[in-house]
Amino acid sequence: MNAAPPVARPAETALAYHARTKHSLKAYAAGPETLDWDAQPNPFREFEGCPRLALPLAAEDLAVAYDAMVTPGAVPAAPLDLAGVALLLELSFGLAGWKQYGPDRWAVRCNPSSGNLHPTEAYVLASNVAGVPDGVHHYVSRDHVLEQRFAARTSTSVAFASASGFVMERSFARAAAGPARLHLALSSVHWREAWKYGERAFRYCQLDLGHALAAVRYAAACLGWSARMVEGVDSSQIARLGGFDREADFAGAEREDPDILIQITPAPAVAVPPPAPGLGGWTGTANVLDRHKLYRWPVIDAVSAATHGGAGAPDPAPAIAPEVPPRAVTNNAAKASAVILGRRSAQRFEAKTSAMPQEVFFGMLEALMPGAAAPFDAWGFTPRIHPLLFVHRVEGLAPGLYALPRREGITDALKAALRPDFQWVKPEGCPDHLPLYRLVETDCRGIARTISCHQAIASDSSFALAMLSEFEATVSADPWRYRQLHWEAGLVGQVLYLEAEAAGFRGTGIGCFFDDDLHRLVGLEGLEFQSLYHFTVGRPAIDTRITTEPAYPGRSA
Repeated sequence: MNAAPPVARPAETALAYHARTKHSLKAYAAGPETLDWDAQPNPFREFEGCPRLALPLAAEDLAVAYDAMVTPGAVPAAPLDLAGVALLLELSFGLAGWKQYGPDRWAVRCNPSSGNLHPTEAYVLASNVAGVPDGVHHYVSRDHVLEQRFAARTSTSVAFASASGFVMERSFARAAAGPARLHLALSSVHWREAWKYGERAFRYCQLDLGHALAAVRYAAACLGWSARMVEGVDSSQIARLGGFDREADFAGAEREDPDILIQITPAPAVAVPPPAPGLGGWTGTANVLDRHKLYRWPVIDAVSAATHGGAGAPDPAPAIAPEVPPRAVTNNAAKASAVILGRRSAQRFEAKTSAMPQEVFFGMLEALMPGAAAPFDAWGFTPRIHPLLFVHRVEGLAPGLYALPRREGITDALKAALRPDFQWVKPEGCPDHLPLYRLVETDCRGIARTISCHQAIASDSSFALAMLSEFEATVSADPWRYRQLHWEAGLVGQVLYLEAEAAGFRGTGIGCFFDDDLHRLVGLEGLEFQSLYHFTVGRPAIDTRITTEPAYPGRSA
């Protein structure tokens, strides 16, 4: 069951992996037969032998309001320095708290993760950032510190070319003059997810990268900075920049897969003095996260290799998104940091109290539309994720199945692909600019629960949704976009997480769903569209047996 797949073309490998890892009403995708929670992999990567730089904590003192965070230009740019980098990391990858139930104690972080397993690792690439030594630094969220993996020599640079031919140079020249430059390189430790989820884990790692990209963009917006995924950069180039390709540094330890490079820019740019000179060369050896692996999942290595890329043909010119005017944010008084630090994945919902005001629901959907605000201004690609919504408890809105096409030109394709008896009616009260359509009016609580692996969280909520992707043509044209589609779904999920939190509700991602059973339910045939991620929002039921402790000494909560 866990044998390596036969050698095939990269696109065929990606499509075969997706088919192989589908859950169904008849069987689940291959996974471990047992779990020993006392032997869970170490959730924190560290590099032994690296110089460490302690970072200040400032998130709780940040006065930026939530509505300012999601309004372009509303937050003045902070200096690009150590304090800013520390706050960026604290609000994106830092711990939000510690939970305890009986003898068990675990951390929760600002960036959500499937099963709270956190496969995503973050690296800071800094040049001329005041207070941050030039070089490559690994962020350890448990301690809120940077480990310096690479320190500047007298003259060291790494260059790579984008798809457009523009050469970007990451220079770590010691005491070099020039503007401050800051990038984040994100990688994945696939075993962290595979330990629990088996072959389907690669999907969850990619969804988590989308969560992380959005978390970085929101955090940067709190500083008045921009954050944008760098396009046209090959996976191997990201591996060289972050040091993920250094065999000796990972000897015996779980490897990290190169994923995303994010450029951070102050707006407007702020000149800073060069940093103090650092030590020379690479340092540090990765810790082993799991010394007693019980399973091997070769198919994950195969799909990872097949979907490496990112420097191929550029995405077609982004399709025109439906014009959505600036919206009124649900909770103008909320502090952005309170929403980010307070975000949790709901475990259960209170069905009796999950009725959602119509204006809150429409506001959340407006936040999902592509535009110039965080986090979608970090995403330079054509929108290819389109939610189907199972509406259960929204005031003034008939229960049923709805669709939200997120770009112009896709509605006709969705109509042709979905069931011919769907209505495609604009619901009463829906803003004219919001492309929301009711497909069928019905009580779909049981359907949502069954399709989402029989989980009550999909039926006890205000609404649940399935994220349809423009699938086969996208992946066949460039297998790397198999990852990219999941990243976009993760972006959408992170928006829902924060929007729900700001409105007094709570969300949770659902990675376990019956893929083709959903497709048959809505009339999809073939691979033109595939669901990649489910999500649900409602009023959380709080388990008072679980206690919460501050994430770091000095935090009040």
